[in-house]
Amino acid sequence: MSGSTPPLSLPATQGSDRDAIRRGKPVTMTLISAGESAANTNDASIDAGEDFTRIGEMAKKYGVTLRTLRFYEDKGLLNPQRDGATRLYSRRDKARLKLILLGRKVGFSLRDVKQMMDLYDPTGSNTKQLRLTLDKSEKQLARLQKQRALIDDAIEELSASMATVRKLLLERTVPPASAAS
Repeated sequence: MSGSTPPLSLPATQGSDRDAIRRGKPVTMTLISAGESAANTNDASIDAGEDFTRIGEMAKKYGVTLRTLRFYEDKGLLNPQRDGATRLYSRRDKARLKLILLGRKVGFSLRDVKQMMDLYDPTGSNTKQLRLTLDKSEKQLARLQKQRALIDDAIEELSASMATVRKLLLERTVPPASAAS
């Protein structure tokens, strides 16, 4: 589609239009573009060489909301193709979403994830991308290890407090043996 007008196709004649034709009444037909016609079909593939996924299928497959996918698109993390109002996600978009979700899972900000992904060059060695990813990963690992140490301390303190509370509760609910005689 190099800016030229897309070919037009006629929509299927509706039942009420068929009745009007049989009665000899004029019928107005609306011309729609081939793209609009394709958007009204269940065929999600606009390029025979690539398998595209619609937004609903994408959300379900990766356990995210439609709003999340639209947000990632607004932030420039995903770039689905459009067929009318339909978003169609390519293999590249699927790979990028996996990386986004992995990055979020390990605590990277969306800005960090975007920085790392934007350095990818399919024809280059990607050493700059790999160095940045390693640097950010080392810093994030240090943050996570610090958080783990703080969580381990909190677990120990909470466990000790719970043991004390259990002991106090047991002392107050079991009658002393000497008072029974």
